[in-house]
Amino acid sequence: MKIQGHVFLWLSLFFLVVTIVYGLWSREPVGTTALFLSFGLTVMVGFYLAFTARRVDTGAQDNLDADVADDAGELGFFSPHSWQPLALGIGSALAFMGVIFGWWLLYFSAPILLIGLFGWVFEYYRGENATQ
Repeated sequence: MKIQGHVFLWLSLFFLVVTIVYGLWSREPVGTTALFLSFGLTVMVGFYLAFTARRVDTGAQDNLDADVADDAGELGFFSPHSWQPLALGIGSALAFMGVIFGWWLLYFSAPILLIGLFGWVFEYYRGENATQ
């Protein structure tokens, strides 16, 4: 993660320079704002990766003598049978269509989004997966 953090922080520096040059040269507020927001997003991701890299074990990608097999194994836990991302996707699609076609569509998307969000967060607190 250390390398990825540095890459994103260098990329954020590039975005900052491009934002300043573009803003002074074009005097166009929309593109300048978009580039500045890109700078902010890359700073957030880079800071998170650099901050997390200090607290976790060194991965194979940070070791110059590592083999490909050194990074093999389990990558994490992913729910194999969750329907909640589908509800979130449908609710998000309706919400974005509400911005385009009319804000009234948000009345239909908000309950779907809330059901999907609460279902995903509390998926392992109920039923056969409940922790004792």
